[in-house]
Amino acid sequence: MSDEIEKLKMHSPDLTQDNIAKIRALFPGCVTEAADENGKLRLAVDFDQLRQELTDSIVEGPQERYHLNWPGKREALITANAPIAKTLRPARDESVDFDTTQNLFIEGDNLEALKLLQETYLGKVKMIYIDPPYNTGNDFVYDDDFAESSESFLDLSQQTDENKNKLVANPEGSGRFHSNWLDMIYPRLRLARNLLTEDGVAFVSIDDSEVHNLRKVCDEIFGPENFIDNVIWKKRYGGGAKERHLVSIHEYALMYARDINSVPNLYVPLGEDSIQRYYKNQDEHFEKKGPYRTHPLEAMKSFEDRPNLNFGVKAPDGTEVWPKRQWRWSKDRMEQALAGGEVHFQKAKDGGWTLSSKQYLRDETGETRASKFFSIVDGVYTQHGTNEMVDIFGDAQVFSFPKPTEFVRRLIELITGDDKEAIILDFFAGSSATAHASLLQNALDAGARRFVMVQLPEELDTESRTQKVAAKFCEGLNVPLNIAEISKERIRRAGQKILEGECHPDWNKDVGFRVLKIDSSNMADVFYTPDQTSQADLLSRVDNVKPDRTAEDLLFQVLLDWGVDLTLPIRRETVQGKTVFFVADTALMACFDDGISEDLVKELAGHAPMRIVFKDTGFANDQTKINVRQIFKAMSPETEVKAI
Repeated sequence: MSDEIEKLKMHSPDLTQDNIAKIRALFPGCVTEAADENGKLRLAVDFDQLRQELTDSIVEGPQERYHLNWPGKREALITANAPIAKTLRPARDESVDFDTTQNLFIEGDNLEALKLLQETYLGKVKMIYIDPPYNTGNDFVYDDDFAESSESFLDLSQQTDENKNKLVANPEGSGRFHSNWLDMIYPRLRLARNLLTEDGVAFVSIDDSEVHNLRKVCDEIFGPENFIDNVIWKKRYGGGAKERHLVSIHEYALMYARDINSVPNLYVPLGEDSIQRYYKNQDEHFEKKGPYRTHPLEAMKSFEDRPNLNFGVKAPDGTEVWPKRQWRWSKDRMEQALAGGEVHFQKAKDGGWTLSSKQYLRDETGETRASKFFSIVDGVYTQHGTNEMVDIFGDAQVFSFPKPTEFVRRLIELITGDDKEAIILDFFAGSSATAHASLLQNALDAGARRFVMVQLPEELDTESRTQKVAAKFCEGLNVPLNIAEISKERIRRAGQKILEGECHPDWNKDVGFRVLKIDSSNMADVFYTPDQTSQADLLSRVDNVKPDRTAEDLLFQVLLDWGVDLTLPIRRETVQGKTVFFVADTALMACFDDGISEDLVKELAGHAPMRIVFKDTGFANDQTKINVRQIFKAMSPETEVKAI
C-alpha cells in the first residue's frame, strides 16, 4: 500500500458514473467499457441488454409506454448528472453571526448549488419548499450550460435569437414554451429529491400554467405512490371576470414524500376560525365536554344491509325515530351513546328528527388530520405577503407578489412540528419568505430548525416599473442591484423584528446566516488537467491554488468535498507559526500554509482529529510529505489524512 497522501477530488460528484455503478450492482452484465470522445475508457450501460433484463419478452425496439416526454429531456438529464468544478466561497461581511449560526444563504445558480450540496446534505433535508417561476411568459430562464459550452446550450434550448442575443424570458409565442420550463425544473427536482430524508416532504408552488406538467414531472421523479396532496391555496379575497374569462383566485402546492410509508400522520393545529366554523355546537347538559361537530348516523347507501341496525330511537319529545334504511351503530352502541349524551338530535323540515354523532374538539386534542376539508393555508392571501414586505422595508414595496410568511410557516409546522432540528431547503429563495417563516416557527416553539436558502443574483431591471423601487433600495444600501441582495436584507431585518417581539424563553435566538457564494474552483486548471499541461506550465504553477483565493476559501471547498456540515463552528489558531483551522474542534483540521514541518504534523496528530487536510505543496520538504501518513498511523490511526 502506498504511503502517498490521498488527494481530494475538489469537484461535485459525477452522478452519471454513480448511477452506472448502481446498475452494475444489480445487473453486472448490463455494464461494459466504452471509449469516450478522447479514447479514454469509461463504464457505460448496454441499454439493449438492460431492456432485456427488465422484461420477460423479447425486446426488438422501442415500445409504447406511459411517460412524459419533451424536446430536450435527455439533455436536461445529462445536465443534472454532469459534474462541475465549482466551489462555495464564504462572504463574512454579508453574513450575520457567521461563526455561530446554523443557517445558510447560498448565492448563485440553484442547479450548481444542488450539485455542490449532494454530499453534504444527502438524505438530511426534512422539508423542501420552492416557489419556482410559474412560466407566465416573463419568467427568467436559467442558463444551465454545465455539460457543454454556454453558446451551444443556449442554441440548443432556443434561449438565443437568430442574432445570438440571449433571451432572459420565456415568451408564450416560443415553440418551446413548455419545454424550456421543463428543461429548467426537471434537473433541479431530480437533484433535490436526493437531499430529502426518508420521511422528508417537498412542496412545489405553481399555478394553472404548468400544474399539469409539474404533476407528471414529480410523479416521474418522486414516484406517483409518493404523492400526498395538491394543496389548493386561495390567494386572494375574491375573483371577477376578465373579458370573457374568469380571474383565477387559486394557486397550488404539490406535496410529495421521499417515501410516503416513512411519513408519519400529518396534523394541522386548528385555528379559531376553523373551530368557530366547524365546532358550532355546545352541549346544554354536558358543558365540560366543550364544542363539537356532527356526523349523520344514518348509514350511507354503500353500507351493507344489516337488519340488526334497523331499530327505533326515542327522541327528546318522546317520539320514536326510525332510520330510512339503517343506522351506522348497533343498538348497544346507540344506547351507550344516548346515555353519555353523544347523540345530537335536530328537527327536520318535515317535522321529524335527524340523528348525528358528536365529535368533540377536546377528543381531537385541538388538532385534526390535514386535508382539503381543513385547508392548511385558509385565510392567508398574497396581500399579506405584500404587506409584510412594506412592513419590513418601510414604505418601499421592493418585491412583487412574495409568498406570505404565514403560508410557508404553516407548511413548516405541518412537516417539522416534532422535529425541531429539521433542515429546511428553498432553492428558489426569492424574497426569502421561507427563511423568515423558519425563524418565526423557531421563535414560537423554541425550535432549532436550520434553513438553506439559494438565490441567483438576478439583476434588477431599472427600466421595469415593478423593479425600479427595488433597484433604488439596493442603491441606498450601496449593494449590487440584484434579487439576492434584497433576499439577504429581508432575512436581516426579519430576524431583528422577531427578536424585538415575543419569543419562546428557551429559543436559542439564532437569526443569523452564513453567506456562501458559488464561484469557480479554488484550484488552478493544472489541478484538473495535468495531462494537458506543459512542463513549463507545471514549473510556473507549482502551487495548485489560484492566487486570489484565501485559506478560508480552501477550507469551504474541502468541507464540500468531504461532505462535512457547512454550518459547523470554525476556530482559527496559530500553531508553531502556522494558521490551523479547527472545524467543530476536531471534526476536521486544516492547514494550508507552506513550510509545514514534522514537528507541526506531530503536534496536530496529538489532537487526534477525525480528518485533517494539508496543501500538497505545503510541506517543508519531500521527506516530511512522505512521513505524514506514518506519523498519523502511529499517533492517531483513526484520522483520515488528505491533501489538496
